[in-house]
Amino acid sequence: MKLTEPQIDNLYKFTRQHYVYHYDVQTELVDHLANDIEQIWEEMPKLSFEEARDKSFKKFGIFGFMDVIEAKQKQMNKRYWKIILRFAKEWFTIPKVITTIGIFLGFFLMFQIPYSEYIFFGTLLILIIFEMIAVYKIRKEHKAKEKSDEKIFLLEAMIGTTKNGYTGFAMVNLFNFVNLTRFDFSGLSIYWLILISFTLTLLSILFYVSNFVLPQKAEELLQETYPEYKMVKNL
Repeated sequence: MKLTEPQIDNLYKFTRQHYVYHYDVQTELVDHLANDIEQIWEEMPKLSFEEARDKSFKKFGIFGFMDVIEAKQKQMNKRYWKIILRFAKEWFTIPKVITTIGIFLGFFLMFQIPYSEYIFFGTLLILIIFEMIAVYKIRKEHKAKEKSDEKIFLLEAMIGTTKNGYTGFAMVNLFNFVNLTRFDFSGLSIYWLILISFTLTLLSILFYVSNFVLPQKAEELLQETYPEYKMVKNL
């Protein structure tokens, strides 16, 4: 016996009630539940839809769908970082490599100025505030989409909230490190200045890619990842 459209819709609502918020993860679970329910009905045809659904759900264990959600997040996290690195590599090709060298030299020269750590400290603080505001706005948008039952894909959420979480976390740690160690950049050897400038150049590129490039390319990346994305969004 095949499931009806209302029963499929019920499974989507069921996964949402069990804290599965992203449409692509919901769809994967709905497909699994639907196939399992049909197999259960072959063995026990007298069971109602709800009974067969609950029986199938119990097979996920006491944590329900949480293990599946965690596995999908890890899988998408790897894809997310591959996308970031793909766009970051473009900064080491002409003409962007010239900009990259300029950023490196900017850091290198700045750190040779007396009390440059305070300039760095202040800039970092401004960026952290920017990140916090961006995270707040994006989370507010996603909550509004959830309330209106708009379909949100996992990668779509990661391009929004996760990028800010990673960059914000890195900046806060860097801020704390500079503040606690009381670094005097102008007193460091040239080798340390080169290493620090190179590291900060890479972080700057990652920050720009995750905060500006990916959001601009979001639609293209989502259609590339999810063939059904455009059709689902137009429903």
